[in-house]
Amino acid sequence: MRRADGGPPPDAFETALRLLGQRAHSEAELRRKLLGRGCPPEEIDRALTGARRLGALDDAAFARALAGERSRSRGPALIARELAAKGVERSVVAAAVGEVPREEVLAAARRLAARAAAAGADRRVVAARLVRRGFPSDVVREALDRGVEIDPEG
Repeated sequence: MRRADGGPPPDAFETALRLLGQRAHSEAELRRKLLGRGCPPEEIDRALTGARRLGALDDAAFARALAGERSRSRGPALIARELAAKGVERSVVAAAVGEVPREEVLAAARRLAARAAAAGADRRVVAARLVRRGFPSDVVREALDRGVEIDPEG
């Protein structure tokens, strides 16, 4: 397989390590990028195996890190959708999202609710915003019931 510009295909392993050096990737995401760069599929398989062997490619670690980072501003449902879009297996997504303590999820919802309330949003608008951010209804209810002063008049 040759690149679009007619040159030889890039070395898949070298390219994979370079991409992983820039930021963590899921295996599916890295595979798509290598294919897009013109790497032959059989070389991609070897490159991914090598990256896994080095510990540079680990979907479970990637999912845990992303869930921990995103949990400051997003709810579990939105984090799960993002991980699924990056090609992480459903069971790995569920485990990673499940590791985020409920207290952290609630604290994030309260912060977002307080920010929206300070901007003058009424309770219904704040609740809808939290649901869109992926927070479950019980967390939304608790975030609005405790710790957030929202003017009921809007």
